[in-house]
Amino acid sequence: MTTSEPASTPAPAPERSKGFVIGRVAGAPVIVTRSWFLAALVLTILFVPAIEARAPGLGGGVYLAAFVFVLLLFGSVFLHEVAHALVARARGQNVTELAVTLWGGHTAYTGGLGRPLDGFLVAVVGPVTNLVLAAGFGFAYQFASQASPVQNLPTVLLGLAAISNAFVGVFNLLPGLPLDGGQILESLVWAVTGKRSTGTIAAGWVGRVVAVGVLLWALVLPLVLGARPSLTNVLWSALIGAFLWAGAGAAITNGRRREAVAALSAAGLAVPALTVSLGATLAEALSARTAAVAGGMPDAAAHRLVVVGQGGVPVAVLDDDAVAAVPPAAQHTTQVDAVAVPFVRGSEVDPRMSGTDLLNHLAARSGGARLVPVVEQGRVTGVLDLADVARAVRGT
Repeated sequence: MTTSEPASTPAPAPERSKGFVIGRVAGAPVIVTRSWFLAALVLTILFVPAIEARAPGLGGGVYLAAFVFVLLLFGSVFLHEVAHALVARARGQNVTELAVTLWGGHTAYTGGLGRPLDGFLVAVVGPVTNLVLAAGFGFAYQFASQASPVQNLPTVLLGLAAISNAFVGVFNLLPGLPLDGGQILESLVWAVTGKRSTGTIAAGWVGRVVAVGVLLWALVLPLVLGARPSLTNVLWSALIGAFLWAGAGAAITNGRRREAVAALSAAGLAVPALTVSLGATLAEALSARTAAVAGGMPDAAAHRLVVVGQGGVPVAVLDDDAVAAVPPAAQHTTQVDAVAVPFVRGSEVDPRMSGTDLLNHLAARSGGARLVPVVEQGRVTGVLDLADVARAVRGT
């Protein structure tokens, strides 16, 4: 049972999980994925021996009893996710879905956690819900056991529900992403260091330790106790460990991406620009670049040539390939706008823009264009290539 928040980079709305929508909570759809049916079938079969041992004599009805328990278990998972969703919305997040899946469930939300306390509260409420349920089922089990010393089916189900909720609550508090305990650790490291990305990366690495520990628990603990490891337990631990390892790896990647986003700077990524007036010829534009080099600007040859209109408003940027295709004899008669790529109106960025502010601006204002002008106090200073921004975010 996990919560998930998309990386703080502009992107289309996350794709919704595929499955059956059975309702809405916190304004978001509740989805039962197709994989849940496989989980329900497998768990029903796995819990049959436990119920037979505690409530013998059910015959074929033991399968129905096991399925009822599985429904009870996933009901607890659902309440776990509801708690995540309600607290996330209360902390200003936009909850996009609650999904019941093969691995239990997850709650997805967007909005960007603003403070460590937000992440801590959203994460901790899920396991706490399961621990409260465990206490409630345990109390009911004790009451039912005292009322009737015979272990009937309802009493057995209450006892198993108490044990399973206690396990889910404690397991989810393990301090490694993608578990809720990992988000708690992330929030604590974030509070201490002031950097969420540091917390995410630290909790991701601890999550990998937890993933290995789950497998070692199934393999080593029985040997320490003088028993042979159970093949079933080893297989399940391997599956769970693989899931945790993948989630931890994704968290580490996400944390590094956050660091890369925080380091973004329009001034640092932009290519410097020289300006030419709208209506000038290509020969005049190239002469301006040559004059800049001769005037002591040795890197001017690499500057982009930006066409500006009245008042210095950036209109377009010369396309190097189109410029190279113009014969020298035609450069004196070819106007710059004929070999330039127009800017999207309103796409210009301030050189001081950085981080998520820069990305959000580009997502909202670039209009799908690859190049945008960098303008400082009404003067064009450079050209920003969105491909360079993407490479910086990916760390390549």
